Amino acid sequence: MKKNKVQKLLAVLLSASMVFGLSACGNGGGTTNDAPATDSSTNEVDESTDGSESEGETDTAESDGYVGPDWEAIDAMDYDEKSDALYDYNLGEFNEYYQVAKEEVTDLDKRMALMAVAEAKLLESGVFQPVQSNGGGYAMTRIVPRTGTTTLWGLDEYKWYTYLVTNELLHSEDRAELVSIWGESETADEWFANAKAFLDEKGYTLNDTYNYEISYQLVTWDVIATSMTSDSYFISCTYSGLLEYDALNEQQPALAESYEVSDDGLTYTFHIRPGVKWVDQQGREVGEVTADDWVASMQHVADNDGELGYLMTTTDGCGIKNYDAWVNGEISDFSEVGVEAVDDYTLVYTLEAPFPAFISMMGYGCFAPLNRSFYKSQGGTFSAEGDEYTPGNYGTDPSHIAYCGPYLVTNYTENNVTSYKANPAYWNADAVNTPNINIYYNDGSDPLRMYNDTKDNNCSACGFNSSALVQAQQDIPDGETETYFDLYNYVSATDGTTFCGWVNVNRASWTNYNDDTVGISPQTDEDKAKTREALSNQNFRLALAMAFDRGAFNATSVGEDLKYASLRNSYVPGTFQSLANDTTVDINGESVTFKAGTYYGEVMQAQLDADEIPLTVWDPSADDGVGSGDGFDGWYNESNAAAFLDTAIAELAEVGVEVSAENPVYIDIPCGSFAEYYSNRANAYKQSIEKSLGGKVIVNLVEFDDQTNYTYSYYRISNGNEANFDAAPGTSGWGPDYGDAQTYLDTIQPYGYMCKNIGLY
Repeated sequence: MKKNKVQKLLAVLLSASMVFGLSACGNGGGTTNDAPATDSSTNEVDESTDGSESEGETDTAESDGYVGPDWEAIDAMDYDEKSDALYDYNLGEFNEYYQVAKEEVTDLDKRMALMAVAEAKLLESGVFQPVQSNGGGYAMTRIVPRTGTTTLWGLDEYKWYTYLVTNELLHSEDRAELVSIWGESETADEWFANAKAFLDEKGYTLNDTYNYEISYQLVTWDVIATSMTSDSYFISCTYSGLLEYDALNEQQPALAESYEVSDDGLTYTFHIRPGVKWVDQQGREVGEVTADDWVASMQHVADNDGELGYLMTTTDGCGIKNYDAWVNGEISDFSEVGVEAVDDYTLVYTLEAPFPAFISMMGYGCFAPLNRSFYKSQGGTFSAEGDEYTPGNYGTDPSHIAYCGPYLVTNYTENNVTSYKANPAYWNADAVNTPNINIYYNDGSDPLRMYNDTKDNNCSACGFNSSALVQAQQDIPDGETETYFDLYNYVSATDGTTFCGWVNVNRASWTNYNDDTVGISPQTDEDKAKTREALSNQNFRLALAMAFDRGAFNATSVGEDLKYASLRNSYVPGTFQSLANDTTVDINGESVTFKAGTYYGEVMQAQLDADEIPLTVWDPSADDGVGSGDGFDGWYNESNAAAFLDTAIAELAEVGVEVSAENPVYIDIPCGSFAEYYSNRANAYKQSIEKSLGGKVIVNLVEFDDQTNYTYSYYRISNGNEANFDAAPGTSGWGPDYGDAQTYLDTIQPYGYMCKNIGLY
């Protein structure tokens, strides 16, 4: 048996400062856009070169008998059959490569390289386009950087309790010095001691309250029954996990004091910390944390299989033994599923096959504990106990959940404020640095609200959106001679979240599915048919992708100076993993060896180059020669866009579809007219596409006058046939659940979570 008390996981390039962006906060900054973070998921989330050097030959040879989808046959199919057929047509090559990569579970280096090759095929399909990450914008903060984990996956970043928050804004040079001190610290305890000493020496004082603003709208308080970051963001600090990442991004014991892994990699035995109490919202004891809490949790995951169940399956996730068989009705005894409470303090998970990243999943909602007796007291039931499943009142509000984490919710007022206080019964109560939290709702309608609130110490951090940047470069704090920008600005780092532009290859809704009086498309039936045919053409989709000036799109929110800083050129960040050993894989029939230390993005670039697709997803000279897939636009190129469009026009003509400036293709995109941020971005996309493609593609801005209706057009959808758009640039994306590229790529395999964004499943 391999015994571990502390697990430090996969090699990841960790940024030198924390990230702030569309989906959530972190150490040291605020959102970098005019609006605070919009709805997002867990992990779906709701929203150098400039490409001019990529004008070489493109893979756009003249068509040889182009045949589009057989729409007559496809339209006769039921929805799942239609999704299968269109998936195979548009993404079949990617999926073939990807399944080969997933089957490699022993050689982790080869697995990583095969994943990168598969992603190259995914990007070549053009069904979606990475746009940006969180961060990469100017910000100012009172949150001491790196006092919370910056691990790129899971929910531990939303625990918050280790944050150090100062009463004074951190000067730029002091913040940079703190990051350096973090890098020199051997342990988390040493880091916090060093940080506090530095702050004291510089005259900073600590605040006992962390205040932040965000536009997430909560739907449920049941973290096991949601895949939305917009829910998990509020809930994650109310419970503790088996293991949690510390401020040095090392996985530490939490509710499990230790664990062992069997030699065959199939069995994980966790030893639960005795004496930890569950309490209600008022802090009254309702039970003890025991191993059965994770059995109950898994039963609840299975009853809500459509939310987090994908992480339990053999094909999509870790492969808990017999989970698929239980959900599919092949077994009727839940005790055959691979989760067992051997006794009150011994928990065992058994997998169907080795899954390299299993232990890194412990920070995610599907492995949160659930107190069985409290859940039942709220009217909740389990199908595993022979009952018809219902959650009852569990998770309907903060008084209907049990707490074993660092905080209790003291107030929840929808679309206003959520307040927390430290939980006296928390097992690690002495580690709580910030006992009070207030999360305020900000719909983004006032682009200066977050900036002004941060100046006044009503908010702990903010990003400088385009409006705030102008103001910060003018405002001078009392008693100072320099501006807020000059004194306090820094550039926030990017994180693991990738926001994408999606192409709907199977549009079925031309109004919002929940309200057919809003989001009404201006397209005629003839327009709709032409658009469907065009978006099913790979060359047309690549033309759209290369016509999209993502820098100009981003500049509407962060300004010209930083318009490339948060751009991401691949779905999996290029530095997400690196090879531990020299590794050889096949690239178009040729054996290619990549040296130890090669990053994921470099392998992906090799496959794109071999396929002669003019995309740059990896720049070896970026980040002072370390290399990166972020911070430049490797997609936008008008010459390449025009070449792909010419090929698409020729192919579409073969199936009777004319595309010209006189007969353009119309593309509907959602536009949030209620906020300058959303409107500006939508208009930037429209201008870029129409200019780059010579008016042969016209972008219709379908306007929404409030955020709820806006998000129901593209984000709060359960199935692809509810998506009310042809293209959705930079709207929703994905953040990793665990430390393997599979956490991203699974979402775009058949029935994958993000396939709904391309109109499938």
